[in-house]
Amino acid sequence: MRINELKPTPGTKRKRKRVGRGAGSGMGKTATRGQDGQNSRSGGGVRPGFEGGQMPLARRLPKRGFTNIFAKTYSIVNIGDLNRFEDGTEVTAELLKQERLIRKLNDGLKVLGNGEITKKLTVKATKFTKSASEKIVAAGGTAEVV
Repeated sequence: MRINELKPTPGTKRKRKRVGRGAGSGMGKTATRGQDGQNSRSGGGVRPGFEGGQMPLARRLPKRGFTNIFAKTYSIVNIGDLNRFEDGTEVTAELLKQERLIRKLNDGLKVLGNGEITKKLTVKATKFTKSASEKIVAAGGTAEVV
């Protein structure tokens, strides 16, 4: 079998329903919309969420809390993930992004104390947890707040 001989399994591909293409098609004239009413008109129908006058679900459910628009989102990395670097390496957010330990630098980098570290590293981040900074210093490295 060659790539030019590949065909979809019979019955998996359906032809598109072409409406409003003449009486002979069986879907001409009203184009499957029926005779009259709101939905037969162009632009007809109701807006999303409208429930025919009934109080919409989005308004029936209780609202809780709020979204703090000033909240900061930090990119996080665990201390155990930093063992891949050589001794004496200066670990920055850009280096972590390059190594794909973080996807993107949001409002800064936060280092968490999950795991163990054995290398002497200079770690530069926006925030450190207490356990993270203690573990870095105990391993002989330094934790610098940027």
